[in-house]
Amino acid sequence: MGSPTDSAASMRNNMSLIDGTKVVKGGGKAKYIVCAVVALTFLIVGIVVGRYGLCATPDGVYLLGVPDTINKDGDPDIGQRLMDSISNTEIEDNLRLLSKRPHVAGTPADLEQSLMLKEFWENAGFDDVKLTPYKVLLSYPDPKVPNVVRLLDESGGVVYESPLKEADLAGESDPDALPPYNAYSPPGNVKADLVYLNYGRVEDYQWLQSNTGINVKGKIVIARYGKIYRGSLVKNAEDRGAVGVIIFSDPADYASGSDDRDVYPDSWWLPPSGAQRGTIYRGVGDPLTPGYPAIDTAYRYKVNETTIPMPAIPAHPIGYGIAGKLLRELGGEEAPPAWQGGMNLTYRLGPRFEKRGWKMEMRISTRNVMRTTYNVIGIIKGAVEPDRYVMVGNHRDAWVFGAIDPSSGTAVMMEMSRVVGNLVKSGVWRPRRSLMFCSWGAEEYSLIGSTEFVEEFRKTLHERAVAYINIDVAVQANFSLSTSGAPLMYKVLYDAAKKVPNPDIDERKRGILTVYDKWLLNTPWKDDYGDPNPLIMGLGSGSDYASLLQQTGVTSVDLSHTFNKTKYSIPLYPLYHSIYETFYIVKKIVDPNFEAHRAVARVALELARSLADSLILPLGVMDYAMALGRYKATLHLDYSSVMDGVLDIDQLTEVILNFTMEAKAFEQRVQTMNRNDPLAVRAVNDQLMMLERAFLDSEGLPDRTLKKHIIFAESSTNSYHGSSFPGLVDLLFKLKTQPNSRETLERVKRHYSVILFTIQSAASTLRDVTSFIPKHFT
Repeated sequence: MGSPTDSAASMRNNMSLIDGTKVVKGGGKAKYIVCAVVALTFLIVGIVVGRYGLCATPDGVYLLGVPDTINKDGDPDIGQRLMDSISNTEIEDNLRLLSKRPHVAGTPADLEQSLMLKEFWENAGFDDVKLTPYKVLLSYPDPKVPNVVRLLDESGGVVYESPLKEADLAGESDPDALPPYNAYSPPGNVKADLVYLNYGRVEDYQWLQSNTGINVKGKIVIARYGKIYRGSLVKNAEDRGAVGVIIFSDPADYASGSDDRDVYPDSWWLPPSGAQRGTIYRGVGDPLTPGYPAIDTAYRYKVNETTIPMPAIPAHPIGYGIAGKLLRELGGEEAPPAWQGGMNLTYRLGPRFEKRGWKMEMRISTRNVMRTTYNVIGIIKGAVEPDRYVMVGNHRDAWVFGAIDPSSGTAVMMEMSRVVGNLVKSGVWRPRRSLMFCSWGAEEYSLIGSTEFVEEFRKTLHERAVAYINIDVAVQANFSLSTSGAPLMYKVLYDAAKKVPNPDIDERKRGILTVYDKWLLNTPWKDDYGDPNPLIMGLGSGSDYASLLQQTGVTSVDLSHTFNKTKYSIPLYPLYHSIYETFYIVKKIVDPNFEAHRAVARVALELARSLADSLILPLGVMDYAMALGRYKATLHLDYSSVMDGVLDIDQLTEVILNFTMEAKAFEQRVQTMNRNDPLAVRAVNDQLMMLERAFLDSEGLPDRTLKKHIIFAESSTNSYHGSSFPGLVDLLFKLKTQPNSRETLERVKRHYSVILFTIQSAASTLRDVTSFIPKHFT
């Protein structure tokens, strides 16, 4: 055995450099092992550089620590799995529970429901569930001094007094059920002559003024529900000097084709004792904190301040059983044929009764009270884009049992959340973007819960909310889907409806296979290309989408399953806001097997999944362009006699054409973009999400500063009815009635310029993100 020194020297002599790496000469096996290690090292380095160092490859973009799902589109099989899991029996059980007790906003029963829903969502596996409280002004009748209307004889004796509550026809009697009232009516006792005014619209007053010598100043007005928002009806009477308003549900509108033997509980028609409750406040949100949230630090106005559009005269709702007793005694001229209703009597105008000296009396005790209302907000965190929210919402409060409005929607939303939660908990799926489920409080009073939430979190929602799906009344009848929505939502809504089976089995056998097919058959409409699609109506202000759209520009849609509006010429389902909106009538008449409820749940869930899971947001900018063209045509058709010579309609045509060109170019870029580039995908999605925001004007509409959307808002004379170019329509209506008003003329011109600019500005948001300045600038 040699010495260690000799061995070391020998090894050094056998070493040489190969590519800067020392290897052992001799011993071929060791040589090959070292070479293999070197090659493997280079291979690994190459893979790492290729995978994490490059911006794009044919197979996708890879970032260290970021999952592959960043560039993957949603799995449509998940949508089918979610829809298949929706259970009609679960929805039925939900509705039975929700409508068991009256739950008016601000009452203990309302709080109890909010806590129940919070626990339900926590058990469903939601990542976060919160109650958001707001101290707000609500309104209730005094139980010790019930509201009544009376007929008085010439000596002031009571000839007739209205019942204190609706009749108990199928077990509706409940100690917590409040009698009929109009929220925010001021209290008061008034005695006066009575004038019948049809629906109490502006045109009804115009007819009365042009054709009779009757003046409503100092008198009580009686009018029927049906054509306009009740708050607008009361305001019209107030503006003309009336001292009180009685509103009744006429059988022509709420019991059409029926008699006393064919009404609730034997059918869905309103019985004579049924009365429609509802608010008459004309604003939205808490009346005392307009524009800002009703939190502890809020500044609160006084109720009698002019900034608050509170009603100034007492109002009260009654059923047609009571109305008939009053109108049978009314004298004066016979009302015109169009004003004759469905009761077996001759409708007369008044103002005096047939018997000399008789008067009408209203004794109203309704008072305003500060109460706390709660929203329940549940969130399922998105896997890739948790900072983008797809919102689904429904209000929780009801005037009495509320089995249709709103509990049909709450029952559906609970089932949607159960199904989503189960899939998330099982680890099978988590949406790309966050899902936010919202149960709003005090909607019936004036969209209070949703408005206060938007006012408190306006900055966050403006930047992060993708879209809002509203399900106020999920099912009012079992005929067909009915929707209202912004144009951006048309395509994704149609696609969702095409995937849901028609709930009517007999129709499926006849080839009407999907909800879309049934919807198209019943409300057909042709788009600008002549292609048939189901009708989607415009958005007014009848539900919780209003503040999200108007204050934060969140694109929205409202879903409902409704009645045959060709067969029934009625404004709403007949039992609307009465004590007879019970689980009993839903189970017996409206949707016995809850298949219509399941269909709405499936459409809404697929709509939410598509918005939450698609790589590129499925929002249609060309649909918006086409809609603007239609709105312009309708505007000119309705107001050409006022616009011509005052406004240049060609200017509006030009800016809409420019918007259309930009929309086409945008959609072409999206078709050819690199979808493997996550930053490019995010940029495009931001453009899609922010387009609706581009139609907001910071100054708001003329005389309606909290309404910011220049394309959509409710009519100023009817909050239920949506109007396109609402600010301009309001001003043109004034100009039509006051053609010599220079002030109105100048306001028309100014707001028209705002519309032109806003559409141009919206078009610029669709351009390439670094080329948004038009070419004509140098």
